[in-house]
Amino acid sequence: MASSGNIATWNPLDDDRTTVNFSQGNLETKGDDANWAGCKATFLLSSGKWYWEAFSFKNAAGDADGNGWAGIGITIPNHIINGASRTDSEVNLYVDNGYTRGKGGNTDQGTSWSASDIIGVAYDADNGTIQFLKNNSSVVTLTGSNVISAPAFPCALVSGSSTYNHTIANFGQDSTFGGRVTAGGNADGNGNGDFKYAPPNGFLAVCSANLPISDDIDPAQTDTNISEKQCGAVLYTGNGGSNAITGLGFQPDLVWMKQRSSGSTFSNGVVDSSRGASLGTYFNRTNADTDFSSDFSSFDNDGFTLASGSAANINNSGVTFIGWGWKANGGTTSSNGNGSITSSVQANTKAGFSIVTYTGGGSSGTVGHGLNKAPEFVISKKRSGTQSWYALATPFGQGYFDVSGNASYSSGNDPFNSSAPTTTVVGASGDNVTNSATYIYYCWHSVEGFSKFSKFEGNGNADGAFVYTGFRPKMLVIKDGDNSERAWVVYDDKRNTFNPVKNTVGWNLNGSEDTSSYPVDFLSNGFKLRTTNNLVNASSTYFYACWGSVPFRYNNTF
Repeated sequence: MASSGNIATWNPLDDDRTTVNFSQGNLETKGDDANWAGCKATFLLSSGKWYWEAFSFKNAAGDADGNGWAGIGITIPNHIINGASRTDSEVNLYVDNGYTRGKGGNTDQGTSWSASDIIGVAYDADNGTIQFLKNNSSVVTLTGSNVISAPAFPCALVSGSSTYNHTIANFGQDSTFGGRVTAGGNADGNGNGDFKYAPPNGFLAVCSANLPISDDIDPAQTDTNISEKQCGAVLYTGNGGSNAITGLGFQPDLVWMKQRSSGSTFSNGVVDSSRGASLGTYFNRTNADTDFSSDFSSFDNDGFTLASGSAANINNSGVTFIGWGWKANGGTTSSNGNGSITSSVQANTKAGFSIVTYTGGGSSGTVGHGLNKAPEFVISKKRSGTQSWYALATPFGQGYFDVSGNASYSSGNDPFNSSAPTTTVVGASGDNVTNSATYIYYCWHSVEGFSKFSKFEGNGNADGAFVYTGFRPKMLVIKDGDNSERAWVVYDDKRNTFNPVKNTVGWNLNGSEDTSSYPVDFLSNGFKLRTTNNLVNASSTYFYACWGSVPFRYNNTF
């Protein structure tokens, strides 16, 4: 059997498991109060075909309406698994009384479970099907509109009392279910896993060795484009003179610098190699391009060099700073005519990042971005005049954040046009197409195993939301999409090298670093909020941008 790496378990950090007791290495589930409860797995299934099993305990009869006391299946991210899950449309469950419940309706399949039965689940995330099996015999295959769309978590539902029915899962780690049955010894088609019954053809164990990962950043296939050489952070102290900042690990094309130990209205400098080292802007101000020539000298192969000037406030003597960097194309740009507005682009298609400049023509249009997937996060700024920074976050639909004002997300056609970004272009309209004005766009899309741009639901609880990314974060940005006057909160693994990660700055704020208000844990597969602070974990919907250091597929081993 091949090395399977990490194998999925039930996730004790997810926020819907507060009335579930775990044992057997987080594979066995029992309830601990009068209510139905549930849990999700540690893996999110975005694509591919997957198989897992559950061993049934039958300790007592089901409830009076015959709804059963245990279930197994899949659910969407951000969904709370509880009693309502028996009837809602955000799960697919096979319950021990023989019903399939959730999306597609509540249907008696005529095959209930008993003690020691083994339930198999075969989920095809690509084609939208889920098959439930009992003791290796198919019970039903749900298809089409009866199945929730990927991405989905494996999930379990248990009764409120530990004396009632529950299950122990096998995602490929133990076909004996803790010594309860004779070993099956069946691996998947990749040689991974240990199942009681052979997985259906093409279906794989839920383990890290089977996780998809972008070939472009896969450390098994490249040394030059791994995560650590695409995006990173570096700490430095200003000296008011020539100051070579090293340790970034690559030559950046976008450098974003923020004061930590003090604050000022010029405390958030942004420089990129498309405009050149002599020009910069401030994310917390609406200013046009500013002369940085006496402050920022060069983009270097391991960082950047600052100069003796003090006007930009990026090298003040004795002040501590954090600098974030992204790699594009080494400053080499090319003309892009994919949109109705010609642009100049330098793109890093492997890491899903590009820098775009163009001149507005007074009419709405589209701009070529140079990537091979549609951007999900776009930051724009007028260069030739005073104007707000805008941010398009496609998980919230077409619209924008007015970054300069801490505003909530506004739906609408401007300033990124009415059409969502495509694999070749992103929209420009309104404030982003003023005649003869010059503009810059920073564009990102998610890359499997490296970056993620999405949203999550806060829960207002110190035992906060868990968010799956598929990698260990190195940098995380969170913004409330529902409420105004809530800043862009930024975390990274350079200011805090172990959990909780709690040193934060605001991308659009003047102030110094906060060291206690917004703790979060960086995990091998995502992050978990550890605060009730409304900037990052109220009962709101939040946008997040996250870049990773280690793909979940490789644990922390390279």
